[in-house]
Amino acid sequence: MDTIIESRTLQIKLADGTQIKGEVNLNRGNGYDRLSDLVGDYHENFLTVFNATLHQVHQTASDSYQTILINKNHILYATPVDDMD
Repeated sequence: MDTIIESRTLQIKLADGTQIKGEVNLNRGNGYDRLSDLVGDYHENFLTVFNATLHQVHQTASDSYQTILINKNHILYATPVDDMD
């Protein structure tokens, strides 16, 4: 059985000021069909972000990653990004 990925682009800011822009899979089944459900549910401690760009405070360049795992306890906010950018 093939898993279908329904991705959504989001911008995340962490408690240390780090900013991450990337995609998450919203097709998680049972109540995980909105970004707020995925980020706000603490049954899973980590959020998987793919095709991500990470920008740390005090650095001029951003780093790109295929996958980043983010501890949800460190997320200040996460906002959807219009895919038309």
